[in-house]
Amino acid sequence: MSEIKDSINKILNGELKMKIEINKEMAIQLAETKFWETMSARDIALFQLRVRKFCMPFDIFHKAISKALGRAVYVHEFGLSWDRLLMELLGKKSIPTDEEIMNLIPREKRIVIINE
Repeated sequence: MSEIKDSINKILNGELKMKIEINKEMAIQLAETKFWETMSARDIALFQLRVRKFCMPFDIFHKAISKALGRAVYVHEFGLSWDRLLMELLGKKSIPTDEEIMNLIPREKRIVIINE
């Protein structure tokens, strides 16, 4: 358990490389500890953006990154701009415009629904 906490702290402090690869078993083991329960929204987002396997329920991560960035994060951003989200969280990229977020989706795959 202390090894896991040490690894989490190293990731958050930037002592480990930008992207961390772990196996499925380790991700499950981490998730079972519910380590995120004592972390800030920013730390939850930073940790999960650096570790490439989900180690927590997606809704926890989604709420945390939205809170940490101070904006709504759309689900398609996770699949199409993961690295950009990390750079935004680290202050190395500015907040994208709505148009930039929409343009992540190829034009031929966009569907617009208007409720009246």
